[in-house]
Amino acid sequence: MRERGPVAAAAAALVLIAALGGCAATTDGPGYYWQSMVGHLELINRRRPVDELLADPATEPALRVRLARALEIRAFASRELGLPANGSYTGYTDVQRPFVLWNVFATPELSLTLERWCFPVAGCVAYRGYYDRETAERFAASLRDRGLEAHVGGVPAYSTLGWFDDPLLSTFIQYPEAELARLVFHELAHQVLYVSGDTTFNESFATAVEEAGVERWLAHRADAAVERVYREHAARRLAFVALLRRYKEALNAVYAREADDDAKRLAKRSTFDALRSEYAQLKASWGGYAGYDRFFAQGPTNPQLAAVGAYNDLLPAFRALLAQGGGDLPAFYAAVRDLAALPKAARDARLRALGGRPASDDATTAPGAAPAGRAS
Repeated sequence: MRERGPVAAAAAALVLIAALGGCAATTDGPGYYWQSMVGHLELINRRRPVDELLADPATEPALRVRLARALEIRAFASRELGLPANGSYTGYTDVQRPFVLWNVFATPELSLTLERWCFPVAGCVAYRGYYDRETAERFAASLRDRGLEAHVGGVPAYSTLGWFDDPLLSTFIQYPEAELARLVFHELAHQVLYVSGDTTFNESFATAVEEAGVERWLAHRADAAVERVYREHAARRLAFVALLRRYKEALNAVYAREADDDAKRLAKRSTFDALRSEYAQLKASWGGYAGYDRFFAQGPTNPQLAAVGAYNDLLPAFRALLAQGGGDLPAFYAAVRDLAALPKAARDARLRALGGRPASDDATTAPGAAPAGRAS
């Protein structure tokens, strides 16, 4: 659905944006939906066409370069990747803050089972999203008052699944070129297909699209410097996710033990200390690259480790499906739509056969980094 004036836009935003992680003035009820609508429409109302900004002599030169490249990436996405040809990512909004959203997610103190909230359209998801950080922190505090462990993480981008023409944002426009392409391809993939309540399916599919898309973009650009930066980011990202996965498994083993809570708390502290220590070694091997330090700013915590997986757990299955079709992306999209039409049990069985492992906790937040992490 394209934007069809303020009434239609407001009605759609009320239902959809809150479901995708929008803002709330209160922790539940009409306030959540109202502030979700207002937060998103503020972005839309402040959006300027990229073509207009490129023609404006007042546009800062560095931003002009990034916007021009973003338009090239956007055109490539539709022309070469079969992604939707619409107005998404042809406008730009300066959000005037470091993140467009702050996600709150939570687990019990001695468990990696994420709390879930259910909405129209999006189904049940394992986070609550807020346009205002203070409101997110208040909601997190209310969860802690209930005895839960809560984490607040900044998000640079999200998708409205094609209901609106999502703009480029100041929160990610300065990403390295291939990282910017990766994000745009990923978000546009959500406009191709979205399965309500199955975040791991949605995110792993979009990640498969972004991977294929970036490889094709790099081949198109044939710029050794752009490719080198991307390969460095990708290698660090893979190493960091692998590290978190190992410690997630270790912590799951701690919580599954037949031991009293105090013993589990002690083992939990030891596990997190070991994670910090191993991360410091990994960071040193990168020459001091600090892009993942943000992950440790509030933790690590149970919710952060619980959230690891949504972008990757089914990725091997989607890679295999794409390969079966010879890398033809439109054919891949059709095959994924056929999968999405199956009941979840049958869909999961098919994905397991392809090499994936459907997650039971259906997390939605990727590990924090720069650039990384998004609610999509």
